Amino acid sequence: MTPQKMQLAHAPLENRFVRLEPMGEAHREDFRAACNEDEVTWQTLYPFSYAGEHFDPSWARVQRDREAGTFLPFAVVVDGRCRGISGYLTPEATNATVEIGGTWYHPDLRGGAVNPAAKRLLLGHAFDAGARRVQFKVDAINARSRAAVTKLGAVQEGILRQDRLCWTGRIRDTVYFSILRDEWPEVRERLEARLAAFERELADA
Repeated sequence: MTPQKMQLAHAPLENRFVRLEPMGEAHREDFRAACNEDEVTWQTLYPFSYAGEHFDPSWARVQRDREAGTFLPFAVVVDGRCRGISGYLTPEATNATVEIGGTWYHPDLRGGAVNPAAKRLLLGHAFDAGARRVQFKVDAINARSRAAVTKLGAVQEGILRQDRLCWTGRIRDTVYFSILRDEWPEVRERLEARLAAFERELADA
């Protein structure tokens, strides 16, 4: 029997902590303003930049990739404003695989509920759509992101050495992680426990 193809929709996703909206012109200026508050991160940890003069070309690339179907970008909306980006990269319907990536959050959102809440939405939607494997690719020097993906329960598979040329000229090593369909229930339970703890904190505040 032929396995059912993954059917991954690009539609709004929302929970108590964050709303993910298909990124478009309505998000552009809020996203630009947020990116301009984090120039150090763009300089040191990302293969591309959205800050300053780099914003418009990077924005145009995102829109081209969206039209080509190689990136399904979501605006990370908190308190009604776009404060970041994440999405699905290179979805392969027949193979039922997809990458969650292109992720950046405003510094004020790091270390709180937004990242686990967004990952709960993106992972849940992918596996509900029929994904068999969801992968993450992380810059080897990005200790914060590596720790966050490990905390999810993703399995580190290996490191591709000198995998990518960054816009600054640095050549990065890339760490591959994945979560498989039969691993998702345990990962989901872990995420929901973390989000429940954030709910309790809000209730006690």
